[in-house]
Amino acid sequence: MSVTDEIESRLMAEFSPHTLEVTDESEQHRGHAGYQDGGESHFHVTIGAPAFADMSRIARHRAVHKALGPDLVGRIHALALSISG
Repeated sequence: MSVTDEIESRLMAEFSPHTLEVTDESEQHRGHAGYQDGGESHFHVTIGAPAFADMSRIARHRAVHKALGPDLVGRIHALALSISG
């Protein structure tokens, strides 16, 4: 399973979002720190779910990182998040 698929799967299972888009932006970072051949190192996630409605920005980010888990987060060099309730 690709890292993109793992991110989608874990976020769907945890939040049942009405909006979820996972974009592998690795190629845009070729030659920069953390880039690896084959991609799957730099991601942008846009997610919207009712669970985030009453959370602060920091709480939302923490919730996403917790849902992804340390094993998956440890394999990602950069993770940009756009989160809405």
